[in-house]
Amino acid sequence: MVLAALSRLLPRARWSAFFVTPATPLRRHRQLLARHWTYPHTPRGRRPVDREIRELVLRLARENPTWGHRRVQGELIGLGYRIAASTVWKILHRAGVDPAPRRAGPTWRQFLTAQAHTILACDFFTVDTVLLKRIYVLFFVELATRQVQVVGVTAHPTGAWVTQQARNLLMDLGDRADGLRFLLRDRDTKFTVAFDAVFAAAGIDMIRTPPQAPRANAFAERRVGTVRRECTDRILIAGERHLAGVLTEYTAHYNRHRPHRSLDQRPPNPPPHVVDLTTARVQRHPILGGLINKYSQAA
Repeated sequence: MVLAALSRLLPRARWSAFFVTPATPLRRHRQLLARHWTYPHTPRGRRPVDREIRELVLRLARENPTWGHRRVQGELIGLGYRIAASTVWKILHRAGVDPAPRRAGPTWRQFLTAQAHTILACDFFTVDTVLLKRIYVLFFVELATRQVQVVGVTAHPTGAWVTQQARNLLMDLGDRADGLRFLLRDRDTKFTVAFDAVFAAAGIDMIRTPPQAPRANAFAERRVGTVRRECTDRILIAGERHLAGVLTEYTAHYNRHRPHRSLDQRPPNPPPHVVDLTTARVQRHPILGGLINKYSQAA
């Protein structure tokens, strides 16, 4: 109205001096009408599922891998949460969890972890002395605990010698051998029928790896790499007796003190006490002449 009154006072040639166009007041009027006649907006569709219910759905699916989305829905109804099966399906699908019955059964990680508690692996590795004499080392590793048993060191491994080392191992394991079901080994000819019979008598079945497939016995191969990097590649070995003493000391350190990532940074056979670092004084103890260090609480 003000602009209309001013236009009566200015000649038409001067109307271009106005700082707004006629479209501006029209737009402002439409916006005023929209705000005046706006009613409270009610969102359409179902209201979103509470975060607590979504977390409960995912927890039930995670803790019960054999349950499909309808089984999870039934459990929720039993807990007092009335939710549609399609909603459970959407929650699982968006979280990357298969809501269909194909999810039944353990995952590969769960399957291999469960099997590892019953598997023992064995292998040979060699060490060359300062006089270029090759020595063979036979060792076993328990997949569940990563505990290692070095059972024999010799320059001339034969089938009879390997069989005797198998008997010695079962005597050392004692009751722990009752929980073992399989022995994983390669196809080396030194593992004879008599060697297999020793373990078969203890209820342990043999699993032979495919030919030229070291990855099939990955735990033993990794153990060989560890002992080489941390011990034998850093020491000049004089003979069998020297090597046996070095491996005995290193194996004790490996089983009782060396941390393992697969064991939450704990050793295979840890000491029973737990050190309180807030009050303890930590001391260093050299192993193998300072080649490796271990630490313990001061007395």
